[in-house]
Amino acid sequence: MITNRNISVITDADNKKIVFINDIRFKGKRKVNWEEVKEYLKGYVGDCYEISESAEKIYIGNELPEEYTGSESRKRLLGANAKAKANAATAIPELIQIATNCEFQENTKEKHSKDALNGWYRYNIRFGIPVYEEDILVRYNIFGARLLINHAENGKKYLYDILAVKKETSKPHQ
Repeated sequence: MITNRNISVITDADNKKIVFINDIRFKGKRKVNWEEVKEYLKGYVGDCYEISESAEKIYIGNELPEEYTGSESRKRLLGANAKAKANAATAIPELIQIATNCEFQENTKEKHSKDALNGWYRYNIRFGIPVYEEDILVRYNIFGARLLINHAENGKKYLYDILAVKKETSKPHQ
């Protein structure tokens, strides 16, 4: 279990949960060090967290660090979205907790015949990353993403990856 994290869960004006990641652990002007993220994620392996909406237990298996940092979807991320995914690693327990809108999909790939024998689940999540100007917090950028959960041969559900990380655009005043 990873400790010493500064994470908050709040409810927004639309009554939706957002995880605020108050400390940026993975910094860098140009590029994320994904090896550092992978090492960090290894600290969660063996943990189990619960989705508040459904009381489903989600386990963290050995595959998460490699898939999270080496997947094709991660390699396509650039800039702020890549840094957001890297820093979302620090809030895995809270992101699982706030997951909503479950969608099920049968497994269709032979390579996942054991780890997703019983299919895949996708859940919506939202999280915020602080933006500073000269060491002063000016706002949070809010990101939407999808948790990808596999339902394994052993009957347990495992966090496999976080997909579709995208910065939300601000809504104009109505």
